[in-house]
Amino acid sequence: MEIFKYHNYAFAKLLAFRIQISLAYQIIAVVVGWHIYEITRDPLSLGLIGLAEVIPYFACALIAGHAVDHFYSRRMFGVLAAALLFINALTLTALSIGWLNGEATLWIYGSIAFTGFARAFIAPSYNTLFAIIVPRKQFVKAASLGTTAFQAGLVLGPAIGGFLVGFTSKTVAYSVSTALCLGAMIAMFSIKIDEPKNSTASPLFTSIKEGLNFVFSNQVVLGAMSLDMFAILFGGAVAMLPAFIHDIYQLGPESLGILRAAPAVGAIAAGLWITRHPINLHAGRWLLSAVAGFGLCIIGFGLTKNYWVAATMLLLSGIFDGISVVLRQTIMQLATPDNMRGRVSAINGIFIGSSNELGAFESGTAARLMGLVPSVIFGGMMTLSVVGITSKFAPKLRKLELHQLH
Repeated sequence: MEIFKYHNYAFAKLLAFRIQISLAYQIIAVVVGWHIYEITRDPLSLGLIGLAEVIPYFACALIAGHAVDHFYSRRMFGVLAAALLFINALTLTALSIGWLNGEATLWIYGSIAFTGFARAFIAPSYNTLFAIIVPRKQFVKAASLGTTAFQAGLVLGPAIGGFLVGFTSKTVAYSVSTALCLGAMIAMFSIKIDEPKNSTASPLFTSIKEGLNFVFSNQVVLGAMSLDMFAILFGGAVAMLPAFIHDIYQLGPESLGILRAAPAVGAIAAGLWITRHPINLHAGRWLLSAVAGFGLCIIGFGLTKNYWVAATMLLLSGIFDGISVVLRQTIMQLATPDNMRGRVSAINGIFIGSSNELGAFESGTAARLMGLVPSVIFGGMMTLSVVGITSKFAPKLRKLELHQLH
């Protein structure tokens, strides 16, 4: 591909980092969910996994964005993130073997909290390196490839995690994650590029304030972030899948892997299609329509008791989500000044990345209060409401054409 003509395949190595870190994270997510539900049989315990990760993520995300923008080098921050996840996976492996004493659930929640610190550095380092490596005219195609690599991790990770737990053991699954984290460290460390000189260091809080001012004064950027944050917050049913497998479908962990992978299969298909057919016209309308389609699919998932119909609904939700992710990533890359990429990525991570974990907590709480199925249907309806509100109050986003950002 034309993109790979630049920087001696540095972009390919960046993609290798992203897919391995995604694989490792998703395997852990599936196995940890199964592990803790196996112990507690309580859907709220699944939601607490998300809360355990998002609190430390919130605590250091903005600091991580500042660091990536001001300190050398962005590449080493990516290596650091992979190293932290490596330690996390190693801890879970030791727990599953029985080498760690004490309450297993506390070890699991503590380990997941450690993951939150690692995740704070992944998006800022990836996005700043992306902008250095990829020519601006290739941003749409490269964002599609990056999203496809990420979604490949979402497909393979849950499937691998589910099958490893079902046919081998949790120890083997955690060990595979450990090896993938090591591979991600090597891929990031091996990237050889000349990084531009970092901007002059500003005081921490001044720097963070600059990033926040940029985001909150830009209707397009703020609208795109808010749309996905609230849609994922209310529409994410993935955290409740272990409960659906146990209580609704009465199947095993390998079936959980298939359901966890289904949305990512759809997202990969969407990403590959957009790579060949980039969306340039009516980008804002495409984004809003895609999120609305996602919400409808979540409602359909909640209404069915058939396993394969549910998998189809999740597959379709992934197609719509894949379209929205590529468009949002492209908008963020084109609209963000080079000297603010780390901070804006960190703020975007707080809006978007943390919404998965907060959504897991919301889903667990709603399932406890409303029941499992009603909580998912409610979430899909709230997603549709978010689309309507965003369309009304962010007209610049609704009318956006990508060429306006070049």
